Amino acid sequence: MFQRALICTDLEDGLHRLVDFVPNLALSGLTQITFLHTTALLADREIPRPDQEKVDQANEQLSKALDNCPDGVEVKVDIQSGRPVDHIFKAIKTHKPDILILGSENRSQLTEKLFGSTTVELCKRLDIPVMILRPQLISTYTVAELQLRCQDLFRYFLVPYDDSKSAKAMVQRIKELAPNRPQNSLQELLLVWVVDKVTRRSLKDVTQLQIQEAEKKLTEVKADLDELGLNINTLVRQGEGIPEILATGMDYDISGITISSNSFGKLAEWSSPSFAGQLLRQSWHPVIYFPMKK
Repeated sequence: MFQRALICTDLEDGLHRLVDFVPNLALSGLTQITFLHTTALLADREIPRPDQEKVDQANEQLSKALDNCPDGVEVKVDIQSGRPVDHIFKAIKTHKPDILILGSENRSQLTEKLFGSTTVELCKRLDIPVMILRPQLISTYTVAELQLRCQDLFRYFLVPYDDSKSAKAMVQRIKELAPNRPQNSLQELLLVWVVDKVTRRSLKDVTQLQIQEAEKKLTEVKADLDELGLNINTLVRQGEGIPEILATGMDYDISGITISSNSFGKLAEWSSPSFAGQLLRQSWHPVIYFPMKK
């Protein structure tokens, strides 16, 4: 599914641990892995300058990734100084990854509005997928757990589906990526449609029709994807969208959740949060955000 990854770490988010698991990341299908870290500039003089001590420390810490590199896998370490977002865009132009991997704290919308968010800014402007990993989990995995997590990074995805424009776009991206997927990558999909649960008896017949229509649509999508050689499952649940998707993630052995949106990060979301935005903020599973093609 993906072969070139840019892993951005601030050395406190747990993602720096991945330097010890390059062979396992290679098993997920990655053939090029770049670790990027950006240090703050020293501003004790008129002209800001790099903090060479921190640059050297970061380079020493991340260069461990070069020590155990399997044949056929290229590993790079990129240390910069300045504003992280700026250097992430520069690194994307330089290294040409097909996925960006970030750690993200569990922030509220209000926190993002007041202080900004690197993740939100990137998702608004990038053309490549962004995988969000929870630092709290990566930091606490044992070595054995992290080995398995790294090699299964792209194996089995839950795909929320409601026949919307963004859901159809997500399926289309999967169709584009699947034919050239590496071994051990993108083996299974779980398509999940959540129908609102009603308590009024007079509306139950309507709900049943919605469930039947959802099942029909999912069957059609599955048939469209069957030619890709994936193990595809479908599921219709009743309830609220985000809680039901997160609950389904716990019930199935998924590697992560994929989502696309044409509204995440836009100004309108402050008054009407997007499904993708809520999922990125609340999910403890890895989430891959696919920007809508322009």
